[in-house]
Amino acid sequence: MGALIIDATNETPRIHFDPDNNLFEISNKSLPEDADEFYHPVFDWLENYKLRPNEKTNFSFKLDYFNTASARYISKMVKILDSISQKHEVKIFWYYREIDEDMQAMGDEYNEMTDLEFELVEI
Repeated sequence: MGALIIDATNETPRIHFDPDNNLFEISNKSLPEDADEFYHPVFDWLENYKLRPNEKTNFSFKLDYFNTASARYISKMVKILDSISQKHEVKIFWYYREIDEDMQAMGDEYNEMTDLEFELVEI
């Protein structure tokens, strides 16, 4: 399966999903005007990856900020990763800045949604 790489813009995050190098990262900020349009190819890719995932998947969220629409899609990503974890090892790394209590709290909320191994990483 090939990599999915989408460069960041002022409104959309960088997506770097590369199963050959076990790199799965979403970073920057997520404020797309049309979240459905932006995230549609991301979820198509994840659904395909779910069919033949790596034995171990480390998934990093390095978001500075995201809006409510994006929060729904992040929740959906966590649920897909949770389903992968039924037969394969999955770990989520949630990065947040020391002064950003909101992003830390969001990481805690996503952590509570799932039984996945989940690490909050202060940067």
